[in-house]
Amino acid sequence: MDQPNPHPTPSGHQAQPVVCARCGTQSPDGAPPTWTCSVENGSRQYFCVDCARANLRAIEGRLDSSWW
Repeated sequence: MDQPNPHPTPSGHQAQPVVCARCGTQSPDGAPPTWTCSVENGSRQYFCVDCARANLRAIEGRLDSSWW
Protein backbone atom coordinates (compact mmCIF):
# COMPACT_ATOMS: atom_id res chain seq x y z
CA MET A 1 0.00 0.00 0.00
CA ASP A 2 1.55 3.23 -1.13
CA GLN A 3 -1.19 5.45 0.26
CA PRO A 4 -0.72 7.06 3.67
CA ASN A 5 -3.16 6.07 6.39
CA PRO A 6 -5.53 8.87 7.38
CA HIS A 7 -5.11 10.26 10.86
CA PRO A 8 -7.90 9.30 13.28
CA THR A 9 -10.42 11.94 14.21
CA PRO A 10 -9.41 13.64 17.47
CA SER A 11 -11.68 13.06 20.42
CA GLY A 12 -12.90 15.40 23.11
CA HIS A 13 -12.81 19.18 22.75
CA GLN A 14 -10.56 19.03 19.65
CA ALA A 15 -13.03 17.00 17.56
CA GLN A 16 -15.06 18.68 14.86
CA PRO A 17 -18.79 17.96 14.67
CA VAL A 18 -19.69 15.34 12.08
CA VAL A 19 -22.99 15.16 10.21
CA CYS A 20 -24.41 12.06 8.51
CA ALA A 21 -24.41 12.71 4.76
CA ARG A 22 -27.66 10.76 4.36
CA CYS A 23 -30.03 11.74 7.21
CA GLY A 24 -28.33 14.73 8.85
CA THR A 25 -27.78 13.15 12.28
CA GLN A 26 -25.08 15.08 14.14
CA SER A 27 -22.28 13.82 16.34
CA PRO A 28 -20.69 16.76 18.20
CA ASP A 29 -17.55 14.85 19.29
CA GLY A 30 -16.35 13.67 15.89
CA ALA A 31 -17.27 10.45 14.13
CA PRO A 32 -18.04 7.61 16.53
CA PRO A 33 -16.26 4.33 15.76
CA THR A 34 -19.59 2.82 14.66
CA TRP A 35 -20.07 5.32 11.82
CA THR A 36 -18.97 4.56 8.24
CA CYS A 37 -16.62 6.83 6.31
CA SER A 38 -16.63 6.96 2.52
CA VAL A 39 -14.57 9.03 0.08
CA GLU A 40 -16.64 10.02 -2.94
CA ASN A 41 -15.49 12.44 -5.63
CA GLY A 42 -12.53 13.40 -3.47
CA SER A 43 -14.54 14.38 -0.39
CA ARG A 44 -14.99 12.43 2.82
CA GLN A 45 -18.55 11.60 3.84
CA TYR A 46 -19.73 10.02 7.07
CA PHE A 47 -22.82 7.84 7.55
CA CYS A 48 -24.48 7.09 10.89
CA VAL A 49 -25.09 3.56 12.13
CA ASP A 50 -28.72 3.47 10.99
CA CYS A 51 -27.99 4.70 7.45
CA ALA A 52 -24.97 2.41 7.11
CA ARG A 53 -26.94 -0.65 8.23
CA ALA A 54 -29.85 0.16 5.93
CA ASN A 55 -27.52 0.42 2.93
CA LEU A 56 -24.87 -2.15 3.81
CA ARG A 57 -25.00 -4.04 0.50
CA ALA A 58 -24.63 -0.87 -1.54
CA ILE A 59 -21.71 0.25 0.62
CA GLU A 60 -19.96 -3.11 0.29
CA GLY A 61 -20.61 -2.99 -3.46
CA ARG A 62 -18.79 0.36 -3.52
CA LEU A 63 -21.78 2.19 -5.01
CA ASP A 64 -21.83 5.97 -4.61
CA SER A 65 -24.23 7.20 -1.97
CA SER A 66 -26.16 9.11 -4.64
CA TRP A 67 -27.21 5.71 -6.03
CA TRP A 68 -28.61 4.43 -2.73
